[in-house]
Amino acid sequence: MPEKLKDLFFTTSSVGALADATGQVYPAFDKGEFMALVFDSRWEDKELKQRMRHVTRCLHATLPQDYPEALELLKEVAPSSQSFDAMVFPDYVECYGLEHWDLSLPALAFFTKFASSEFAIRPFLIEDSRRAMEHMYAWAEDENEHVRRLASEGCRPRLPWAMALPEFKKDPSLILPILEILKTDESESVRRSVANNLNDISKDHPELVLDICERWYGHHGDTDRIVKHACRTLLKAGNRRAMLLFGFADPTHISVRNLSLDRQALPIGEDLQFTFELMADTDGDCKVRLEYAVYYVKAKGNLSRKVFQLKEANFAPGSHTISKRHSFADRSTRQHHPGEHSISIFVNGVEKASATLELTA
Repeated sequence: MPEKLKDLFFTTSSVGALADATGQVYPAFDKGEFMALVFDSRWEDKELKQRMRHVTRCLHATLPQDYPEALELLKEVAPSSQSFDAMVFPDYVECYGLEHWDLSLPALAFFTKFASSEFAIRPFLIEDSRRAMEHMYAWAEDENEHVRRLASEGCRPRLPWAMALPEFKKDPSLILPILEILKTDESESVRRSVANNLNDISKDHPELVLDICERWYGHHGDTDRIVKHACRTLLKAGNRRAMLLFGFADPTHISVRNLSLDRQALPIGEDLQFTFELMADTDGDCKVRLEYAVYYVKAKGNLSRKVFQLKEANFAPGSHTISKRHSFADRSTRQHHPGEHSISIFVNGVEKASATLELTA
């Protein structure tokens, strides 16, 4: 069985190293007390982010209670930490720094060089979005790519694992200047953050994002990739304007025939093979975005659609056989339930064929 994500970080070794590094800059630090507080009787029950917050609180309990003093100590410790374990530093600012903006915002920019401050900036954005965004506009032009990425990632309206930003869901106008600055950034991770931010915005303001993407598209390969990634939700939803932007025209003359499943019923945990013929009744090559959707039965019996991409390609006129294997094994992100599921084939966002199968316990 693969190791759980929560057991990869905040291990006895890494927390001990954090304690040692803290003791080097703060001789009064009690490592024994800190370790006992961290690995208490409830430690094993905590998930990853709960463990991060718990370690943060244990640091607070064993560091000076004066926030400016504790913050300066943590800034000396942070460069010795790596990976997700270093998230405790921006998390400390999130928990205890909301009354110290002039110290906390520069500290988040510093800490993000070791572990992203994308979660920790969000309470500041919620408390005073315009004041926080003034810092983020400056970060968008910082020489450090991790700080520039924070400018985009931190203000994503729907950042996974993070508190949402309702104000930015309703009106993302404060975000857009940052995305304009960073759309041609030299760092791929920064450009990808721009794409993810636009994708978030597209879920509430699809036409706004399409306006931006149509204006950006066709000028540079890197920006074109941002646009394509930003439109992924719109493409999966079959948005016609998004389809046309990338050359996926009306598939009236493309059909799907002979969709067949290798089994009509299969147990949870096994794979299904399905095959179909794509028939292009066209005068020349046609650009096709080929997807399939699985309509999963949920615990309460309702259906939930998940779209998967098969391929994007130019297809010559005539018949093309397509085959795909799909796993119905349980995952941490998806649990399967018995019942009648269905599979549909989509061509350029239009459903062309479907078939059903029975998933059994």
